[in-house]
Amino acid sequence: MIISGGENVYSVEVESVLAQHPAVATCAVIGIPDETWGERVHAVVVPAAGAAVTLDELRAFCADRLAGYKTPRSTDVVDALPLSPVGKVLKRELRKPSWAGQKRAVH
Repeated sequence: MIISGGENVYSVEVESVLAQHPAVATCAVIGIPDETWGERVHAVVVPAAGAAVTLDELRAFCADRLAGYKTPRSTDVVDALPLSPVGKVLKRELRKPSWAGQKRAVH
């Protein structure tokens, strides 16, 4: 769960909307530090083969399907998501660069 400005954002809800976008093969949503809101919604997206995707495009797609505070504020486009041996996305690996040296509240 991501807590942004006191609002709870469930990453699975945002991921299910992003996964509906035709240019998204797979994705993960995490919270990253934000000076104003505590955390902000950040999407890590693997584009579909031959597709390109931008933050603006994803935000517009989410705007009709999610509350504004749940819409990703930033994104990374990657070739693959880190997976455990059983195929689960390792979100802690995605969070590491953003949270290095910072304390993160336990949710």
